[in-house]
Amino acid sequence: MNPTLVTVDAFTDRPFAGNPAAVCVLDAPAPDAWMQLVAREMNLSETAFLHPIDGGPRWRLRWFTPAVEVDLCGHATLATAHVLWEEGRLAPDSPAEFETRSGLLTARRLDDWIELDFPTKPIERPVSDPAELAVFSEALGVPILSAGRSRFDALVELADEQTVRDLVPDFGRIKAIPARGVIATAPSSDPAFDFVSRFFAPAVGVDEDPVCGSAHCVLGPFWSDRLGRRSLNARQASPRGGVLRLRVSPDRVAIAGQAVTTFRGQLQGAAGSHED
Repeated sequence: MNPTLVTVDAFTDRPFAGNPAAVCVLDAPAPDAWMQLVAREMNLSETAFLHPIDGGPRWRLRWFTPAVEVDLCGHATLATAHVLWEEGRLAPDSPAEFETRSGLLTARRLDDWIELDFPTKPIERPVSDPAELAVFSEALGVPILSAGRSRFDALVELADEQTVRDLVPDFGRIKAIPARGVIATAPSSDPAFDFVSRFFAPAVGVDEDPVCGSAHCVLGPFWSDRLGRRSLNARQASPRGGVLRLRVSPDRVAIAGQAVTTFRGQLQGAAGSHED
């Protein structure tokens, strides 16, 4: 049977904004090579694949960029939960539970919003070496205020929101940085938001991720410490743009966003049908 593929714009309440993710709901596990080919065909920052675990309430969830499988993805998880509720695979008041490469992740509905329960990925090593700071500055093409490294990403603090919005990064230099991607962030100039960010990840096949939920596993603790608040409103300042609500605790961050379905179709090639 050919599986259904759904495209969802995540972290937005309107079509053709936020971050598009493809969601493929399977009856059983599929070959890694086939999933990678589907993700390459979709050519979105992430394609999510899931199947039920032993007929129970939990689902096995994996995420692929056009180039690689990744350990954590926020917007495609939000899109996946949206699809499960929209298609009636989960009751409206039932949480979505996913077994992933980053452990158990859950999602719940809050009116028109979906809230993800994710692990925090705080800065593990502040960057103080002038040569390393210069690498970030040259890659982004602007002066930087501070930088640090988390488990997956590098975070770079810039002077203001306009600097973040105007970035024209050197993707070749960013790709050479040993990290999944580089997060650029600054305080928001809009009082409705606490901070803005953009996320660049050419090393995993995504020059700019329009709205990166998992980057907020770093951004949440960073700005919570800076501002002395646990509840934060964030805007990703990419050309598509997106809005997130965060609640930060010592080990977890609740990341809330909205989602809109934009496309539903059927793959013409069952899982495992491809041969090299």
